[in-house]
Amino acid sequence: MTALSVEIRAKTYASRTPGVAHLALSDLSFTVPGGQFACIVGPSGSGKTTLLNIVSGLDRDVEGAVKLGDGAGTAPTNLPIGYMFQTPRLFPWLSVLDNVRIVMDRRDIEAGEAERLLAEMHLGDVTGAFPNRLSGGMQRRVALARAFAVKPRLLLMDEPFVSLEAPVANKLRHLLLETWKARRTTVLFVTHDLGEALALADRILFLSASPGRIVLDLPVDLPRPRNLEDPAVDSLQRDLLGRYPQLLAGLVNVAHERA
Repeated sequence: MTALSVEIRAKTYASRTPGVAHLALSDLSFTVPGGQFACIVGPSGSGKTTLLNIVSGLDRDVEGAVKLGDGAGTAPTNLPIGYMFQTPRLFPWLSVLDNVRIVMDRRDIEAGEAERLLAEMHLGDVTGAFPNRLSGGMQRRVALARAFAVKPRLLLMDEPFVSLEAPVANKLRHLLLETWKARRTTVLFVTHDLGEALALADRILFLSASPGRIVLDLPVDLPRPRNLEDPAVDSLQRDLLGRYPQLLAGLVNVAHERA
């Protein structure tokens, strides 16, 4: 299991106004212990996707550093990282099986790891199909299998179940948790849905409105397994919003307060 450490002093983007920069993230610092499932929650525009892109190494133009395991720098590329986006991003000209195999090394391909992962996702009977023949939920399952296919030490997930119908999304969450439980990958999962975060996470980091910084670091001590419909999840959500009525707007009075 591999720990993640993030220290971002500032992340800025060029503005349309000459000489003016947009500050997206500022003074943002946290550590995720190895094997922990951490969720990032924040309002629109708070820098959630920007944060994932920095952690993944896709965006290196940042003042700060990311450390994964024993590595250091702004891009922890020395260890495998899985990334699941808001859309499946499957290659339409490749079969389901080849969409997973494309990120694997020859040894794992020959050992049948892609077939095993797809079987875990209940896709064993469509390995030869092409993405356009699959439902949206099935495409997300292929993307989830591919994210785990690289044997990631860190798995980044950017609202991967957004726009899915509730029963389909719940099935995906269950598959994610079962696969994570078997492998104990460190996970950083972005969502705007507090209920989803409470159902999935060991811990939730709440971001402020732009420029994003952590305003609340919340351990989730509810027993597993759990889901969005659990009374305990609903009760904790109502309690949080009662104590911090502007929490989802990124406004909490005490930074890094532990609930």
